[in-house]
Amino acid sequence: MNQINLLRQALKPHLRWHGARLSFLALFLIALLRVKTVNLAEIATGFRTDAQTESSYKRLQRFFRDFDLDYAVIARVVVALMEIPQPWVLSTDRTEWSFGQTRFNILMLGVVHDGVAYPLLWKMLDKKGNSNSEERMDLLDRFEEIFPNIQVAYISGDREFVGKQWLTYLLIEPTISFRLRIRHSDQISDGKKQLRASIIFANLKPGQTQTLSGRRWVWGRLVYVSALRLDDGELLIIITPEATTSAISDYAQRWGIETLFGIFKTRGFCLESTHFTDSERLSKLLALMAIALCWAVKTGEWLHQHQPIKVKKHGRKAKSIFRHGLDHLRSIVTDLDLKYDEFLHSLKFLSCT
Repeated sequence: MNQINLLRQALKPHLRWHGARLSFLALFLIALLRVKTVNLAEIATGFRTDAQTESSYKRLQRFFRDFDLDYAVIARVVVALMEIPQPWVLSTDRTEWSFGQTRFNILMLGVVHDGVAYPLLWKMLDKKGNSNSEERMDLLDRFEEIFPNIQVAYISGDREFVGKQWLTYLLIEPTISFRLRIRHSDQISDGKKQLRASIIFANLKPGQTQTLSGRRWVWGRLVYVSALRLDDGELLIIITPEATTSAISDYAQRWGIETLFGIFKTRGFCLESTHFTDSERLSKLLALMAIALCWAVKTGEWLHQHQPIKVKKHGRKAKSIFRHGLDHLRSIVTDLDLKYDEFLHSLKFLSCT
């Protein structure tokens, strides 16, 4: 199919794969857009080649079983496609779910751009529950190996991402600035008196903020502490290594990674519908989904300029830029021959020039 060859040529500058692998990736991306799920049985039906669906399914299985994927290359492709300006805002979080007796637990590091965290690196955790400092440090060490010269504004994380060892790692030269949320039960000390965070900020009313003067001891390290009382009465308490008036608003960037998980799951590619039980195969799947994500968002950005997304009465867009692009690409790949010119135009969004 000519369109597959064209897509393969668009991908070739990014990936030094041989022709058969690039053809597979082209087929996979188009099939994923058609069926909007990462379930391999469904994707096999979206290949629409001369081969039987069963043969396509076996081809999918062989790729995820046998192909050695260079994740550093995928990270660089994501950054190149999205043209993310420096300094970068990093966000880290976990997502987990079960399939039968298999439980997947993924620690993710992404770079936030226009409200979405684009996946750079991830680690499959062989356990339930929270990540530990060693796992987080390993992820950031890999990040610095791949992007040694990138300026980072800060890394954000929720209440899981605290602890003395983790903070020490971030504060060691060269330091990595952070916007980390601590628990209301965590202890804060001025060197003389130590109190629970909830007690220190007990007088805050919903919508009110407060930044403590000077640095305080939290988890054995000196940091600055800011807090906001949320509308539901809960405290949002953020620690930073430097004095800043934007700690609370900076932390809001963390939600970009929640948006990413939503795209990968219910609002995009139905990640939890995969029947993989092997973590390495799932990791390869995430890499291919990252490329599909970039293609959809870049398409959505262009489309929004020419066909603006409607704004609802509450002031929010009717759908996201990602969904705008995904729907457009899906309409194209559903009938590639009829929409050949539109397909050609969509390939421009896979170019870094």
